[in-house]
Amino acid sequence: MIQPEEAEGRLKEIYTDLITKRGKLAEVHKIQSLRPESIVKHIDLYLEIMFSKSELSRAEREMMAVVVSAANRCEYCQTHHAEALNNYWKDLEKVNQLRTNYNTLALTEKEKTLCDFAKRLSLTPSEDFGLVEKLKTLDFSDAAILDATLVIAYFNFVNRIVLGLGVNLEENAGGYKY
Repeated sequence: MIQPEEAEGRLKEIYTDLITKRGKLAEVHKIQSLRPESIVKHIDLYLEIMFSKSELSRAEREMMAVVVSAANRCEYCQTHHAEALNNYWKDLEKVNQLRTNYNTLALTEKEKTLCDFAKRLSLTPSEDFGLVEKLKTLDFSDAAILDATLVIAYFNFVNRIVLGLGVNLEENAGGYKY
């Protein structure tokens, strides 16, 4: 892993851009430093999935990110996306409860179904629990269901990078620009 003070050329440009736009550099990006363009593609995918126009709110997407990361026991992503979710929920106790057992929360039926979908698609993707059909009965469009699936798939991807390569949580994990 190439640290910012050791970065040169294109990698230094990428690091500088991330620090300027996000306020700091995350370990999950530094772990990809041997393939600098993968950092750019990673950020592009993240922005498309988490920030593009969608019927799903930013809070719903962050909620699913936390549920996926909790299901995979990825402390790194749970911590980062719990902070992001709290930016919307403004209730740290509720966010922390989402991490441990979302079934105990007073979620809407739509939110609970999104959480169920996130957990089950992460842990048992080949089993059909009828959740896509349930999402449709709750008036989620096909586009919204695709967006939910993309969020879930993306966080399973990132969780595996983090867990597979042993990415450690930053000393001061918070403080990113949302």
